[in-house]
Amino acid sequence: MKVALVGATGLVGRVMNEVLEEFDFPVTEYIPVASSKSVGKKVSYRGKEYSIVGMQDAVDMVPDIAIFSAGGGTSLEWAPKFAEKGTVVIDNSSAWRMDPTKKLIVPEINADELTKNDKIIANPNCSTIQMVVALAPLHRKYGIKRLVISTYQSFTGTGAKAVAQYEAEKSGQNPEKTDMAYHYQIFENAIPQCDVFLDNGYTKEEMKLVHETKKILGDQSLKITATAVRIPVNGGHSESVNAEFHRPFEIEDVRQLLESSEGITVLDDLENFKYPMPLYAKNKNEVFVGRLRRDDSVENGLNMWIVADNLRKGAATNAVQIAKYLVEHHLV
Repeated sequence: MKVALVGATGLVGRVMNEVLEEFDFPVTEYIPVASSKSVGKKVSYRGKEYSIVGMQDAVDMVPDIAIFSAGGGTSLEWAPKFAEKGTVVIDNSSAWRMDPTKKLIVPEINADELTKNDKIIANPNCSTIQMVVALAPLHRKYGIKRLVISTYQSFTGTGAKAVAQYEAEKSGQNPEKTDMAYHYQIFENAIPQCDVFLDNGYTKEEMKLVHETKKILGDQSLKITATAVRIPVNGGHSESVNAEFHRPFEIEDVRQLLESSEGITVLDDLENFKYPMPLYAKNKNEVFVGRLRRDDSVENGLNMWIVADNLRKGAATNAVQIAKYLVEHHLV
């Protein structure tokens, strides 16, 4: 299996490298790819050093799979070129997510939609992935009517520039305005803006939660509203999700359903103060769910707290799981 990793030097790309190793993915030829300024630099995979190659050279090498984490513009330009050669592209940017001709995949939910004809596959947004892993089994059984979502997202979701800003502020430095990833300091702060503002007053991140959730769950009738907040946590997104269902439920049935669902760990032991936190989720691949409780202000309402490592399940792990599914089902 010839595998190209596009964006190998980036924050998510480095984690993808780790996850490929941990999953013992059947790589027979490893091709790290990055921008022209990184060509020739070395990266390590399975204890061996590899030289980074440029985009066109990688296309010409015709990998079986190319996992992209290099931004939407790069993906729009280069993913079709890989696909034309027969390479299956798994893209972590927002470039293809809402394209009606492309699949938006979370393996625990809808990997069975994939076919050999899918040459560009979209990896959903990090905050969407962890939420739908928890919501999908509940939607199948009870039918979601409405979702009210509040996210508390790590600065690592913004990338290396945000990490550098946080570290500088934490150490007491005052970064220059031009070097800041945000309009304000992130250290000891909470910024109610993830991504850019849109004409409707919501941010792009908030609308990703709306549109991507509907596409992944295959239900355009869902009523969804979201508020996304950036917080000074070094890895791990947290979400408060209020779900209103069409059908009645019992809390214990919800708990058992989540415990038996793939990719979920339920942490909901209040007597022993056990609930999901980024501290528990860091460097782990599963989604953690807890604080399960009925919302008595509406009929069939449920509150839940969902946490995952945004660089893992929110990005790298999900992409590698897609690749693993393709290999295991002989779709590549």
